[in-house]
Amino acid sequence: MRLMGLDIGSKTVGVAMSDPFGWTAQGLEIIRINEDKGEFGLDRVAQIVTEYSVTGFVCGLPKNMNNTLGPRAEKSQEYGKMLEERFGLPVDFTDERLTTVEASRMLIEEADASRKRQKQVIDKLAAQMILQNYLDQKGRLTR
Repeated sequence: MRLMGLDIGSKTVGVAMSDPFGWTAQGLEIIRINEDKGEFGLDRVAQIVTEYSVTGFVCGLPKNMNNTLGPRAEKSQEYGKMLEERFGLPVDFTDERLTTVEASRMLIEEADASRKRQKQVIDKLAAQMILQNYLDQKGRLTR
């Protein structure tokens, strides 16, 4: 089981990958996208799917604090639908509230990273956190 975790934004998609056993997540890269021009980075996703023999996707779902779905969550669901249609692989969604905030805090506290450096890695770290939270939750359910 090799899952790809995605933190889907309007300009970038953070990508993380699970280990082959589905225990840990590692940040992989950031894919630049342009929603307005219909550029979603799916060709790069396809390369990663092939390279890592991905068996499914985990997409962050940015719910509002009151647990409702807003425009950004709807865009994430649309992206998930594109993934299902293109790759024929299962797509799960997981609540990603505050993962970007938590990722930013981690970078500041642990690495004393500059703002410019943060922007370059924050989406990748958020994708890693989304996927790791999902793997941890699934692991607790199967034990």
